[in-house]
Amino acid sequence: MLSAHNFKSMNNTQDRESLQAGTALIRDYTGKLPDTPGVYRMLGAGGEALYVGKAKSLKKRVLSYTQGGRLPVRLQRMVALTKSMEFIHTATEAEALLLESNLIKKLKPRYNILLRDDKSFPYILLTGDHDFPQVVKHRGAQKRKGRYYGPFAGAGEVNRTITALQKVFMLRNCSDSVFANRTRPCLQYHIKRCTAPCVGKVGKDEYAAQVAEAEAFLEGKSSQIQERYAAIMQEASAAENFEKAALYRDRIKALSFVQGHQDINVAGAGLKDADILGLHMEGGRSCVQIFFFRGGQNTGNRAYYPKHDPQEGVGAILSAFMAQFYENKVPPPEVIVSHAPDEARLLQEALESRAGRKVKITQAMRGTRARLLAFVLDNAQKALERETASRQREEAFLEAVAVLFGMEEAPCRIEIYDNSHIAGTNMVGAMVVSGPEGFVKKAYRKFNIREAKAADDYGMMREVMRRRFKRALQEEEDTGTRENWPDLLLIDGGRGQFNAVKAELEELGVADRVALVSIAKGEDRNAGRETFFVEGRAPFQLPEKDSTLHYLQRLRDEAHRFAIGSHRARRKKQISASPLDEIEGIGAARKKALLLYFGSAKAVAGASAEDLEKIEGISKAIAQKIYEHFH
Repeated sequence: MLSAHNFKSMNNTQDRESLQAGTALIRDYTGKLPDTPGVYRMLGAGGEALYVGKAKSLKKRVLSYTQGGRLPVRLQRMVALTKSMEFIHTATEAEALLLESNLIKKLKPRYNILLRDDKSFPYILLTGDHDFPQVVKHRGAQKRKGRYYGPFAGAGEVNRTITALQKVFMLRNCSDSVFANRTRPCLQYHIKRCTAPCVGKVGKDEYAAQVAEAEAFLEGKSSQIQERYAAIMQEASAAENFEKAALYRDRIKALSFVQGHQDINVAGAGLKDADILGLHMEGGRSCVQIFFFRGGQNTGNRAYYPKHDPQEGVGAILSAFMAQFYENKVPPPEVIVSHAPDEARLLQEALESRAGRKVKITQAMRGTRARLLAFVLDNAQKALERETASRQREEAFLEAVAVLFGMEEAPCRIEIYDNSHIAGTNMVGAMVVSGPEGFVKKAYRKFNIREAKAADDYGMMREVMRRRFKRALQEEEDTGTRENWPDLLLIDGGRGQFNAVKAELEELGVADRVALVSIAKGEDRNAGRETFFVEGRAPFQLPEKDSTLHYLQRLRDEAHRFAIGSHRARRKKQISASPLDEIEGIGAARKKALLLYFGSAKAVAGASAEDLEKIEGISKAIAQKIYEHFH
């Protein structure tokens, strides 16, 4: 690795030569580049992306990297590591910005500002492909016909809102197939959460009126609905129709409950559909807190901690964050920000291109909006303080682990392994990952055991290690880096598991590249009596109240939880499997058609080829294939 300090003050000949070589390589590329917009990639020795950038003029932008003495230290290191470059030409600079953010999210270059934990958001979907629309939670591509409302910051907000929609507007949440096969009302009807259109308790026009009210609520017209319901309640009460009055009272309470979870007052702010982004930076780290408003209501908030150089400016961080955050999301008509992002005009143009309409990027300087932004910034500050404190605790535990197991440095990546099965069936190996930021859930892996004998725990563990490190060695050969290489393996098991893993690592030639520890449950499997096995030391235990023991127990328990969950998922899939799944060419649509026609897989197996041909979508060749599979 190149040194982190300034090349200009170094006497290291190798580093200076690397910088000069990188500068010369980049200068050679500039002679062939046009003066047009585009995206460029700087690649390392193994072809890995070091940096992705966009430019109004590729020639001028790339040429700036040849001024080695004027570059910041971080960019000098990047230039020194650059072994090749790739370019993509675009029609406009805004198009280049969109492509740049897409490639950054995909390639995660080490010298870019990176948005981490960019998960998709849930939406509420009122389906539009049925006479009686269904209300459901939706996440992912919006391909199904209907109206989508959101995003919501999390599943909790969506579930509360859907519960309110059922209580207040009594919309169905059953699937279309269940709806089609009902002969009498289900429980939802009896607890007054559905009007049972499936059995004709309401007609199409009546149900459409329920849907229209739900849409009005989701579009921010809840106050008008509440006022109308209050008037109906008063009229019913005056007429001594107390059952009807109680029904509308409960509906008003359900609406108020959803509004009571907004945690922020937007009255007077003039907000309808907008996102508010507040960035707080401290100690070289930053937090971007984002609050979502749709239909004038707060649909939740989420905190992000972008990865960036400690010296990076807030404008650059916010600009990179917004470009990556909205890369796969449609931005609202207004985005209110705490700081002016770099290249705000270009960013706005790119967001408008993404949304297909006008998008305003504004800063709230006074009035109600300024107070809202101050609230968001306060949340960002507190979130960063909590995250920093949590990271410091994790780092302290990692230091203690290094001391406990005689490691030269604190581990940056711990991989914890466990197996799960029932009497040797549905065997699964699980790997969870932890580091300075806690558990890294996107790095978790499960291994469906294919080679080990039933209930052979040692063989299972060896198979998991073999598959894990063969892949790691291949990645290292392909990229020339050890980015996802573990520093410590923590195995749930005793001496036998330890020896099995050690033997496999030695066979793969990696035993000296990673520390190995196993943790065995104590007598009667009681927590606090765990025994640790480490190479070159006698087995030992830690005091029951030792904080490092508690940390290692937490790692072990997370691996155990993930292993059991993976095993249960595999077992459930096996239980629900159908013999039709084994036939090539029979997908979900044909499988559904066969089961609807014959009633069961057993009946399909007993059917003749002529009978199979009668089903729409089943050709003569497919019918013969199905018949031959069962006969």
